[in-house]
Amino acid sequence: MSRRMFAPALTALLLSATAVVAQDAEPMGHEMTGPDLSTLGGAFSASVQGAEGADHGTITVQPTPSGVSVVTLALTDLPPGVLGVHLHETGACEAPDYDSAGGHLALEGQEHGVLSEGGPHIGDMPNIHVPETGSVMIEYFVPDLTAEVLGDEDGTGFIIHAHADDYQGQPAGHAGGRVACGVLTAAE
Repeated sequence: MSRRMFAPALTALLLSATAVVAQDAEPMGHEMTGPDLSTLGGAFSASVQGAEGADHGTITVQPTPSGVSVVTLALTDLPPGVLGVHLHETGACEAPDYDSAGGHLALEGQEHGVLSEGGPHIGDMPNIHVPETGSVMIEYFVPDLTAEVLGDEDGTGFIIHAHADDYQGQPAGHAGGRVACGVLTAAE
């Protein structure tokens, strides 16, 4: 391997190792907080529960003046691995299979998956990578996810799937069964 090829490969390896270590690291003498989005108002949130009633944390969706919502997942007690997460078209979580949440939240004409020419659905989000601790805290930016879309007449659900989303399989990315669910409601 030439020196020009080795240096970037080593750098990438070191950066990815740092990211993995940082995922489980404790704060180093300071709080790990981001901007206070609560001052914007109009947020939607849900408690996420498994079929047996286990608490798996929360999801918060904060619409912003730019038209891009900030989706924050604070999830716990999940199995380690890569799991698909999506916003679903109906705000209903009837256990044990959560089929009541319907398909992925989508605007007219959207197909599933960022790797699909007509994709992604507005409810398609990146997979979560759950470490051995079972806890994940992550924020996503989701364009066009407005209060009107979230708060339509049948509401919006959030689903954690049993497997990773392949980002292209129709209609739902082969992400497997639905293992946890939450119904997004407008904050008071």
